[in-house]
Amino acid sequence: MVLGFSIALIVFSLLLMLLVLMHKGKGGGLSDMFGGGMQSSVGGSSVAERNLDRITVAVGLLWFACIVVLGLVIKSNH
Repeated sequence: MVLGFSIALIVFSLLLMLLVLMHKGKGGGLSDMFGGGMQSSVGGSSVAERNLDRITVAVGLLWFACIVVLGLVIKSNH
């Protein structure tokens, strides 16, 4: 059981990193230093960006739940 949740945690971690890196830079941070702030936003976020936000939040919640369950399983084994 611990092995299954550990593998799921690794998969969700990699997926979460990929999803976060897919987001557009909002400006005012490191993205401006490397030329990310040169683009102007046209009328807010697109449908694709909103869907990416929703998917990122869902994967983040699954990642958090996996950590909690893994912690509880490890604690109950000791």
